[in-house]
Amino acid sequence: MQARIKSWRKSALTGAVFIISVGLQVFGLNYFLIPNDIFSVGINGVSQLLSLLTLDFWHVHIPTGLFFLIFNIPIGIMGWKLIGGKFTILSFLNAVAVSFCLIFVPVHHFTTQPLLASLFGGLLVGASVGIALRYGFSTGGLDIISMVVQKRTGKSIGVFSNMVNFIIVLLSGSFIGWQNALYTLIGIYATGRMIDSIYTGYQKLTAMIVTSKGEEVIDALHRDLIRGITILPSEGAYTKRESTTLMMVLSRFELFEMQETVRAVDPRAFINFLSTVSVAGEFLDADRQLQMKKSMGPKAVTIDAQLEAEQQLADQLEQLKEQHQDDSK
Repeated sequence: MQARIKSWRKSALTGAVFIISVGLQVFGLNYFLIPNDIFSVGINGVSQLLSLLTLDFWHVHIPTGLFFLIFNIPIGIMGWKLIGGKFTILSFLNAVAVSFCLIFVPVHHFTTQPLLASLFGGLLVGASVGIALRYGFSTGGLDIISMVVQKRTGKSIGVFSNMVNFIIVLLSGSFIGWQNALYTLIGIYATGRMIDSIYTGYQKLTAMIVTSKGEEVIDALHRDLIRGITILPSEGAYTKRESTTLMMVLSRFELFEMQETVRAVDPRAFINFLSTVSVAGEFLDADRQLQMKKSMGPKAVTIDAQLEAEQQLADQLEQLKEQHQDDSK
């Protein structure tokens, strides 16, 4: 019953974040950036440019949302075929929803001051991308391409993304004016800062969990999160009751799932978060965690099962490494 309630709450939260993300992006584009000829980042900016160029050269008005949809359909199909999963599906649906909203929601000047438009438009788009990434999906476009490239090659397309943004700024300056290009730079900077402030999955935290149900909480955490846990016996200074303090390092985007898991087992547990400057040693990323969960299976919830799964994964990686060395000879 508790697992069903937790799943329902998680789905409801994801749905609410999905709607908020779409609304923020459409509001930022249609009310700040597009009416002031200031361009956004990535596929958004490319779509804005194409919409403007078709109007200037061929005198045909094609909405930005239509170009955004045209770009995201093949990107979404590619993402589904190559990596699949919830991330790709939600990202594609988000892009489709944004596309239709951009087409049917009228463009309106919320402000005619380009500095305010670039700043607030960039912040709204950044907030849309940041909260989407924090809750397990994206706004489509280059985010899906980045995921595909990272999954397939292990490399980042940060340089490619920066090149796209540079071309957007260059073209906006050439066709509209360098003043608009500078405002576009302000908007891009605001977007990046907002994303960094919201989506901080790369940042680490140390959680100190004080609970009277140590074993139950540990089993639940190992079932939902693949993270190392240090057990510290403790005692309440006022109550003199024995308790267990669990120390674990996790990324910020795991906070919600960790808190929900602990509260489901022990609603009275005390959780304290400490900032972690850096981590020395192995800190499992999302891909490694997923591989270990698959190795452990649905019933494996003990520490021994986690260690066994990690050993199996290490053996598989070693076999792949030896096979690669044999093939290269």
